[in-house]
Amino acid sequence: MHTYLISVVVAIVVSTMGSIGNSEVKNHNQHHEDGGDNGVNFSIQRGFGTKLKEALKEALFPDDPFRQFKKEQKPMRRVMKGVQYYIPIFEWLPTYNWRLFVSDLIAGLTISSLAIPQGISYAKLADLPPLVGLYSSFVPPLIYAVFGSSRHMAVGTIAGASLLIAQTIQTVADPVEDPTLYLHLIFTTTFITGVFQACLGLFRLGIVVDFFSHATINGFIGGTAVALILQQLKGVFGMKHFSTKSNMVEVVKSIVRNRHEIRWEPAVLGVILVAFLQFTKHLRNKNPKLFWVTAIAPMVTLVVSGVFTYLVKGQDHGIQIVGHLDKGLNPLSIHYLNFNSKYLPAVMQAGLITGVLSLAEGIAIGRSFAVVDNTPHDGNKEMIAFGLMNLFGSFTSCYLTSGPFSKTAVNYNAGCKTAMANVVQAIIVALALLFLAPLFGFTPLVALSAIIISAMLGLIPFEEVIHLYKVDKFDFVICMVAFLGVILVSMDIGLMLSVSTQLILFFNYRFNLLILIDYSILFAMSRLDSAFLEHLCMWLDLRHASLESYLKLVYIETRSNIKY
Repeated sequence: MHTYLISVVVAIVVSTMGSIGNSEVKNHNQHHEDGGDNGVNFSIQRGFGTKLKEALKEALFPDDPFRQFKKEQKPMRRVMKGVQYYIPIFEWLPTYNWRLFVSDLIAGLTISSLAIPQGISYAKLADLPPLVGLYSSFVPPLIYAVFGSSRHMAVGTIAGASLLIAQTIQTVADPVEDPTLYLHLIFTTTFITGVFQACLGLFRLGIVVDFFSHATINGFIGGTAVALILQQLKGVFGMKHFSTKSNMVEVVKSIVRNRHEIRWEPAVLGVILVAFLQFTKHLRNKNPKLFWVTAIAPMVTLVVSGVFTYLVKGQDHGIQIVGHLDKGLNPLSIHYLNFNSKYLPAVMQAGLITGVLSLAEGIAIGRSFAVVDNTPHDGNKEMIAFGLMNLFGSFTSCYLTSGPFSKTAVNYNAGCKTAMANVVQAIIVALALLFLAPLFGFTPLVALSAIIISAMLGLIPFEEVIHLYKVDKFDFVICMVAFLGVILVSMDIGLMLSVSTQLILFFNYRFNLLILIDYSILFAMSRLDSAFLEHLCMWLDLRHASLESYLKLVYIETRSNIKY
């Protein structure tokens, strides 16, 4: 694949060379006789400051985000444009109407039926109280509705980040022995994530997110899905003791070691619930208009399994339940943030890694739906929005949130038109917290495990992996390194191995590309302007003076051998 792209570049340059006619050569000779020089002048070099300034401008402001302000002559109009740029709700709210609200209301009600069971389930993944998962579906969607640029994004907790945060923070705090400290460190991690994401957006450093290739993300998500499914075997089997590690080897050892705790009652119930959830997905695939069946299926699972467990006294048969839940909205948690140096390294590690991953996933999802619907999408605005919703979330008893694919897809299929759908979702969750929270306490843990397993089965990218194997072996290797690293070692190690492999293949690709710069290409350069060679050197990242000088010497030698 890389070789093919290189060949295309070479063909374009050579064709440019071939298009130079005799008249152009004649003009060159005439200019040469007049004392002119049509060659590249290497004696005039741009200073380091100039190069750095232009490189930063190209990296941070390739689209010139302030161009819309420059066109306005009146200062007040510039201020209004600036407010609309940084706070997108002021851009679409003045033209909002009843027709748009009806579409957003339907979409908001639909994703709310998914937000409540997912919030409780993913909080369980992070070893957090179920209410924290519900809190995280109330405040962050409101913040995103104000600052988010995507019209289709549905905000909520995400499974992979929930498990990764839990694994990292558990190295310094035990959620069972000291749940209060553990909870406070989770809030602090969310705060670090919010600050980090907002800074990336403010300084327009979206290139950090783009550093994770599509193959890396696919492999990581697929490996995380398998790891999460393995972790849910604890709830399906009704076990009380289980491995806190997510890799396959430790999970199998834990099941074998504690096999005497396995109960058949929750296992049968779990299989039935997973089969029901998968059947609703099958219906949706056969008839896309039935997307709402998949959306309400998790809520139906919670209600039906909760009623069933209550009627048959499931706790006497090994079916564990969530337990008591208090009514009320999010309490403030800003005073619980803990920056003790003893815990700060783990908090920083969890916050930065999950921050980048949630951004990469959320921005990629938002961009995909924006392309399908031909609507605007600004990655830097999204980073600011994600950062602010996690920042305010850490102050209001929430943990990390982003734009999960399953909820966003449901939101899109339900016909959402603006971010108002997130406001509807927040209102529905708030009503549930105020009036229905105690009822969710009867939810069996096996139902939560079934919801997670069903969701994760849809995230294993079988077709993507097969496609990568057919078209690009390099990307296939990167994908498999991430996948196997996550399921055999750990999530963070798998990610680092994949990125390292990506870097090795990337630099090897650049070295091979340099070899392809032969005399014919350099001849084509001589017919273009001097900036072409310099841009090529920058593109190849020729930081070593000796290598850049060698390329220039070859170029000069080539020009001296050209016969006119």
